[in-house]
Amino acid sequence: MKHPDPTLSEIIVAEAEHLGFTACGIAAATLLEEESAIMEQWLEAEHEGTMSYLSRNREKRYDPRLLVEGTKSIVTVLYNYYPQNPLPREGNFKIARYAYGEDYHEVLKQKMRMLLEVVEKRTGPLEGTRVFVDSAPVLDRAWAVKCGLGFIGKNTTLIHPKKGSFFFIGHLFLPLSLEPTGTAMGNRCGRCTRCLDACPTGALKAPFILDARKCISYLTIEYKGELTGDPSAFNDWIYGCDICQEVCPYNKFSVGNLEPKFQPSEALMRMRKDDWKRLDKEGFDLLFKKSAVKRAGFEGLKRNITFLEPE
Repeated sequence: MKHPDPTLSEIIVAEAEHLGFTACGIAAATLLEEESAIMEQWLEAEHEGTMSYLSRNREKRYDPRLLVEGTKSIVTVLYNYYPQNPLPREGNFKIARYAYGEDYHEVLKQKMRMLLEVVEKRTGPLEGTRVFVDSAPVLDRAWAVKCGLGFIGKNTTLIHPKKGSFFFIGHLFLPLSLEPTGTAMGNRCGRCTRCLDACPTGALKAPFILDARKCISYLTIEYKGELTGDPSAFNDWIYGCDICQEVCPYNKFSVGNLEPKFQPSEALMRMRKDDWKRLDKEGFDLLFKKSAVKRAGFEGLKRNITFLEPE
């Protein structure tokens, strides 16, 4: 019996797996009504802090067809960044795992452009395609849920029930009506509150509600003012924070990623607290030449270090 030829959606998902993506799903481009209402409540409570860009282009953020005219389908991919070799913790400061290697924006975009090439080999050149990796007004986690790639946890991260939450999210906006590949998942946290209990600054003020103004990731990366409060609450995090993910039971499924560009350099692996305290601008530029840590900048990183352990 002859098997039917695979659909373009099936080809895209299979090729994404071949390219090393953790997961891939497809959904029709529509207005995110429920998700936009939640976002509006969050903004009204001023939980975004100084991240004013989250208040701009809201209509485009809620409806991808306004962001890229002609968009009919969203292809969403996940890419694992959980490290094979975590940075040493003893006598050391901590940086978020996603920033161990090269800046994920370009690494992921390059892989996604390869996925787009696969599509265009089947369809011919397409007008109005876009690749987005955390760099446009897109509700990343909402589209991942729509594509059947996970659920939103009480810590507000996207959680894949079999692969955890340590991954990047990317999207292809396509002017094609593709067959959806998954259905949205409901929350599967149950009665677990480990993330809320573990957050040292109270940023997770309630299930599914993150007050960024108290979040260590926000304070060490996005916030440009003077840090105040109890330095010990930061638990030695100088760039980002993984606490609410570290305690999540679903991350027992996390496995080390195989992407060479996401592995920490030998120089970063050797760093200890005294090295961080002595770090100068030249050393920073060498250590983080192609890193997402540049978002905080040298002055921001030194501010964080000095706040945790004043001279």
